[in-house]
Amino acid sequence: MSDVDLRKLRYFVAVAEHLHFGRAAEQLFIAQPVLSRQIRALEEELGAQLFARDRRGTALTAAGQQLLVDAKPLLAAADALRRRVTRATREEDVFTVGFMPGLIVTAAVRALTEHHPGLIVDLVRTTWDDQIEVIHDGRVDVSVVRLPVEPRGLILRPLYTDPRVVVLPADHRLAAKDTLAVADLVDEHLLQDPGLVPEWHALAAESRKERPDVPVFRSVEEKLEHVAAGRGIIFLPLSVMTFYTRPDIAYVPVPDLAPNQVSLAWSADRPVPLAEEFANLAAQ
Repeated sequence: MSDVDLRKLRYFVAVAEHLHFGRAAEQLFIAQPVLSRQIRALEEELGAQLFARDRRGTALTAAGQQLLVDAKPLLAAADALRRRVTRATREEDVFTVGFMPGLIVTAAVRALTEHHPGLIVDLVRTTWDDQIEVIHDGRVDVSVVRLPVEPRGLILRPLYTDPRVVVLPADHRLAAKDTLAVADLVDEHLLQDPGLVPEWHALAAESRKERPDVPVFRSVEEKLEHVAAGRGIIFLPLSVMTFYTRPDIAYVPVPDLAPNQVSLAWSADRPVPLAEEFANLAAQ
């Protein structure tokens, strides 16, 4: 098998995300027949069918699903490599910081630029899905992360802890309470991975019976929509909720939940100039 062409991978990801060759071709600004030929060529190179197409539409095969998982970080790493080389060519000093929703890095960024006049600091908003991935693939130099994360290949510096709250519909019977205990919530349906809330899982009625499928949410906004619709509850760090106040939800502190640990992370496998200095500034 020859080396996989990154351009073909980009074409594949576009089709996989749209599951429609026509819309993917429009996004890529190429003709649909050209796109179809490129996908067929990629399938021949890999020796695997990536899409199943019939009258009902286009779907990913098992091989296509696996390629989509692997292709995204590969393409992100290629983009990061291109950016780093371009910056080196321009002889610019650039430092890139990732941050999770609810986490503010402004003070540390300002302090760093004051210490290093001429330094360009880029900012990248991350999610639970990619807060570590952006470090490994080189999109960021450091990332302010929420634990737990897989620590292999990382240097982790604790910064501070963030209390957690339960998020409820505004008309919920417990929404007006000043604080709640985990025991008050054991009969509620949890709209997130119970492994992230072991204190609740140890007591919850749901943990003693077959648990319904937990939907996969890509953003805080999606989680809050489900809570507001009365489909269940979620637990979030307090700093996240202060950014997402809305009249149809309420959040209540739960003191017997362990707080969320916020840390700064960077790669242990390559030099990251300024990481230690930024960590000290962020900890302040």
